[in-house]
Amino acid sequence: MFAAGSGGLLRALCLFAVFDAACLLNSGMLYPQESSSREVKDLSGLWDFRADTSPNRHQGFERSWFKSRLAQTGPVMEMPVPASYNDITQDPALRDFVGWVWYEREVVVPARWVDDKEIRVVLRVGSAHYYSVVWVNGVKVTEHEGGHLPFEAEIGSIIREDPNVPCRITIAVNNTLNLTTLPPGTIQYMKDRTMYPDGFFVQNYQFDFFNYAGIHRPVLLYTTPKAYVDDISVVTDFLDNTGLVQYDISVKNAATSSLKVTLMDKDGYSVASSKEPSGLLKVVDVHLWWPYLMDEKPGYLYSLEVRLVEAYKGSAYDDVYTLPIGIRTVKVTSNKFLINNKPFYFHGVNKHEDSDIRGKGFDWPLIVKDFNLIKWLGANSFRTSHYPYAEEILQMCDRHGIVVIDESPGVGIKDIRSYGNASLAHHLDVMDELVRRDKNHPSVVMWSVANEPASEMSPAENYFKTVIQHTKALDPTRPVTFVTDSNFERDRGAPFVDVICVNSYFSWYHDPGHLEVIPIQLKTQFENWYGKYKKPIIQSEYGADVVPGLHNDPPVMFTEEYQKEVLRNYHRVFDEKRKQYVVGELIWNFADFMTSQGALRVVGNKKGIFTRQRQPKSAAFVLRDRYWRLANGTGRLPPWTKYPCSF
Repeated sequence: MFAAGSGGLLRALCLFAVFDAACLLNSGMLYPQESSSREVKDLSGLWDFRADTSPNRHQGFERSWFKSRLAQTGPVMEMPVPASYNDITQDPALRDFVGWVWYEREVVVPARWVDDKEIRVVLRVGSAHYYSVVWVNGVKVTEHEGGHLPFEAEIGSIIREDPNVPCRITIAVNNTLNLTTLPPGTIQYMKDRTMYPDGFFVQNYQFDFFNYAGIHRPVLLYTTPKAYVDDISVVTDFLDNTGLVQYDISVKNAATSSLKVTLMDKDGYSVASSKEPSGLLKVVDVHLWWPYLMDEKPGYLYSLEVRLVEAYKGSAYDDVYTLPIGIRTVKVTSNKFLINNKPFYFHGVNKHEDSDIRGKGFDWPLIVKDFNLIKWLGANSFRTSHYPYAEEILQMCDRHGIVVIDESPGVGIKDIRSYGNASLAHHLDVMDELVRRDKNHPSVVMWSVANEPASEMSPAENYFKTVIQHTKALDPTRPVTFVTDSNFERDRGAPFVDVICVNSYFSWYHDPGHLEVIPIQLKTQFENWYGKYKKPIIQSEYGADVVPGLHNDPPVMFTEEYQKEVLRNYHRVFDEKRKQYVVGELIWNFADFMTSQGALRVVGNKKGIFTRQRQPKSAAFVLRDRYWRLANGTGRLPPWTKYPCSF
């Protein structure tokens, strides 16, 4: 619990007070799971696809493509879901396409789902970039603004209208960015016909990763009973060896229901139970959730099983949902970040959801490979730069004890026009959705509302004050930050954050090639920020581009030797300041990733310590040696995990 009180009764009262504040959202977004009462049908695979290449990109709406099979409206191609569409074909126009694209798939729905009207059938889209409209059998069921987060709609009544008709799902997705989207962007029309063809325009944005688009995460059909568990919220604490789990359960369509709540340990044994929709569960001899390399048993998870029994027309209907929970606390002081009242030091990475061919498409082999590399490195944390990652990734973090700074898609906010009321309202909606989705993950220890905004502009003060305070009201149990690269004296968002996260690239974007300036400038940076704000600091980005296999001695920019020397110079200062108020270091970046084309990028950003294909550069071994040294310094590792420096 963030800034928890002390003492038995006071601790419990504080837990209830924080919990009440944390339950502001009135609807749930529980991750779909199969149980004795629920089924899930994954619609991953090949969908029909076509891009609307009409001049205004609105032909699909004007001609109502959703009313018939997409193949009847014109040429279609096969498109994998989930995946970005950009790198799937050999068509350069599709790679850089801006506007509406259309997906369609016909699905065979199990007969019992259609026949039993007491079954809710829900269509869920894990994420699509960025604006989506969804139809089922030609009937609009929902629309959603923003990528990276799930949305859903109940469709049972539609598929039951004519049980003999296949369930035809049509999803239109638009990747256009404007001044009020997150991230923001602008469309620039080139009207000089001596230079550009008719109708030529470009999508401009001020963030350094490729604007991949499409349906990026799985599309699912899932069921629940008519009376169902809609949401679960938990806040955890502990006192001595007793764990405290404050819970609240929201149910829908339940008039005469009863609940049974059972908290089970990792072996499936009940450790606490209740029959109330909200309350406090006490766990004797609690196993706390600890980060990777901070304890012999990291990532310990209990299971909160909620069983709803609803009496209806003389019969009883069950709904069963099980939520994994970790019991842990988070607290921030003026110079420390504490997990379970122990100092925690972030030694981790920044990442991207990015890979060859798939773009930002969800891919289990890649995810498992990345986790193996993270643990190989001895990293204990990462930031979801610069948007929320897939729920399945956070679930793995929970299980493996990898700590997460959960970031919104508020990246590239550089234009003063993006600080208006419409932008602010959308940003608040995004934070609502993010907190609602990720609030129960023990791995998530801090919210980040933005990355490198133009926070020196005068409208930024009220904007970020509002977003940060709103996020704290949604979840008082976690600290809130935003990641800055601004001048410490003029940053208008820093007064409102709990932890200072600062990005800097000394000897790269500033004084390029001069490694000798790093210690001076980095020390000055830390002393300036801490001197003004008296808050713990995380070096949230640092690094250098390197072309794999390029060598030079003495080191010069873009060589593997230069990247290693940049890291070593930063590390020496980190070691001095982490004894005072620096609480973390996150390398930029875990792996090379794609960007838009430009004179400063050679097929993407090359600051990864791994290639885009996840092969290590020389700097990966420098970082691995350092991270295992840091982990061994805690003195809480079992002998078999200790990393010998000669390994």
